[in-house]
Amino acid sequence: MTASYDLILKGGIVVNQDGIGARDIGVRAGRIAAIGNLATASAGETIDCTGLHILPGVVDSQVHFREPGLEHKEDLESGSRAAVLGGVTAVFEMPNTNPLTTSADALADKVARGTNRMHCDFAFWVGGTRDNAADVGELERLPGAAGIKVFMGSSTGDLLVEDDDGVFSILKNTRRRAAFHSEDEFRLRERLGERVAGDASSHPVWRDEIAALRCTERLVEVARRARARIHVLHISTAEEIAFLEGHKDVASCEATPHHLTMTADDYGRLGTLLQMNPPVRVSRHRDGIWRGISQGIVDVLGSDHAPHTLAEKAKEYPASPSGMTGVQTLVPIMLDHVNAGRLTLERLVDLTSHGPQRLFGMARKGRIAAGYDADFTVVDLKRRETITNAQQGSKAGWTPYDGREVTGWPVGTIIRGSRVMWEGEIVSPSQGRAVEFSESGAG
Repeated sequence: MTASYDLILKGGIVVNQDGIGARDIGVRAGRIAAIGNLATASAGETIDCTGLHILPGVVDSQVHFREPGLEHKEDLESGSRAAVLGGVTAVFEMPNTNPLTTSADALADKVARGTNRMHCDFAFWVGGTRDNAADVGELERLPGAAGIKVFMGSSTGDLLVEDDDGVFSILKNTRRRAAFHSEDEFRLRERLGERVAGDASSHPVWRDEIAALRCTERLVEVARRARARIHVLHISTAEEIAFLEGHKDVASCEATPHHLTMTADDYGRLGTLLQMNPPVRVSRHRDGIWRGISQGIVDVLGSDHAPHTLAEKAKEYPASPSGMTGVQTLVPIMLDHVNAGRLTLERLVDLTSHGPQRLFGMARKGRIAAGYDADFTVVDLKRRETITNAQQGSKAGWTPYDGREVTGWPVGTIIRGSRVMWEGEIVSPSQGRAVEFSESGAG
């Protein structure tokens, strides 16, 4: 009997745990049912992927979609539109919204807002605070929770827990891997005078490499005392990479495309558009983070998509807010690095699919394997395109990469067997669902 499927991706070059090779993929009921030669099979829909690479669905485990409370910058629909336009199939969204995502009700509200309204699948980080420290062990297991997120350095929002005792009170109650914004708030306060009005290039002077390293060192020590697993977000210094190399038993870490692509030299061109927390720094730090990529110290990539309007970014530094768009450009920027020889396609897949699955325990996502969700990022590895503001799906409407030519482009986003984006167009209604996790009991 001829095998039949709902969908066959035909003639593509599949990149998964087996390596890279030409294989067809058959999908039934939103999950992968077969991988191999399906020339004799039939399907309700067949997508010709000849000349294209099929990656496991890219997961961006750090985005700020600003809803509720700051929808003039972004909302769950617009942020997820940008995600799927960029080939991203699932996102983990951050808790510094208004109200903050620090309770079961606030999390449930976000899940309800996202369900069948977001274009991609999703999970939400729950903010860890002094007030909810006793409850984080329950909060992190709720449906739709990516885990607990703590800000040790002040950034957008009101989720600051800067002291070791406060962090310990949270970590002693976690069982899943908790994520951290790691900048030493005490040093940031001491160095406020380093900011130069009107000069965004003073941002990394104020929020210097010592503030980052000192906080990460403190964080690892607290995690060991609490016997907890931690995840250090948006690594920005060479010294943190060297330090974390010796602490992989408790600490994973994330790199961002902007810290891998830009340097302090770009402040002259971009000004406050480059302003991020932690900052883009001088080139030796970019080189150090690339060492972390090549040596396997970095576990995942996240965009830290953190949009603000152009009018807000146009304020004179330091009144200008920190943050830039990034979810839509993560895949093309990193494919350009692949084509430049800075990392392999297999390593990119490890950072954007296998890594998030391994660290955070996503159920049925992050791999091209039978029984897993049929989430695919389909890319043309040799396609040359220019990134522009006009392409951006984000409400913010701008990207720091405007005018940058790249080689490698996402041409398709397929989520649970449904073609969501193809050739720059969203081609199906929003059907986003909460990601399930093995450690939450919701898998």
